[in-house]
Amino acid sequence: MKQLEAVIFDLDGVITDSAHFHYLAWKQLAADIDIEIDEAFNETLKGISRMDSLDLILAKGGREKDFTLEQKEELAAKKNAHYVELLKDLSAADILPGIKPLLAAIRAANLKIALASVSKNAPMVLAALGLTDSFDYLADAAKITHSKPDPEIFLVAAAGLGVEPANAVGIEDAQAGVEAIKSAGMKAIGVGTGLVGTDELVSDTSKLTLAMIQKVFQI
Repeated sequence: MKQLEAVIFDLDGVITDSAHFHYLAWKQLAADIDIEIDEAFNETLKGISRMDSLDLILAKGGREKDFTLEQKEELAAKKNAHYVELLKDLSAADILPGIKPLLAAIRAANLKIALASVSKNAPMVLAALGLTDSFDYLADAAKITHSKPDPEIFLVAAAGLGVEPANAVGIEDAQAGVEAIKSAGMKAIGVGTGLVGTDELVSDTSKLTLAMIQKVFQI
């Protein structure tokens, strides 16, 4: 019998909004190699890995064959170093509305909580936000071989919690993430606008509640 046992969160756009920092870091890196990107293009990078994001940027500039794998790894490292520098000002004040009480309510209901973020900086971000102890398991992005919309990271998160995917609800703000959740066999709650395939869609995180999550699971 299916029973709600866990809630699995994405990080950027759900727990905190560091997407703008990603954009600034990618924009600078792209400019360094004579490629111009804007915020609309940056939306296509949401929810996917660092190297996959770099490949999309290189393809946009018609430079996908101009760099060796080693050079691409150096570019990705350069972007990440800039992103980490930008994150230094992150604090608990940057937790998105409603998230802290939601995590507390989920914990009080004896449900498990995991993070399924493709960001290798996720542990550092959670620490800066003061939320490390709110999560039972963090999927290790460094060990994920397939980026969203592949379900791998959500399956890894469920396995890390010791729950069946069918007994979990995932929360995402990116289309690739929603598709990953559904492919994993979980119920999906989307945050934002324009997302398709969700079991429930809210305009912002302040609308997320434990009661909603429980209702979505019963759909």
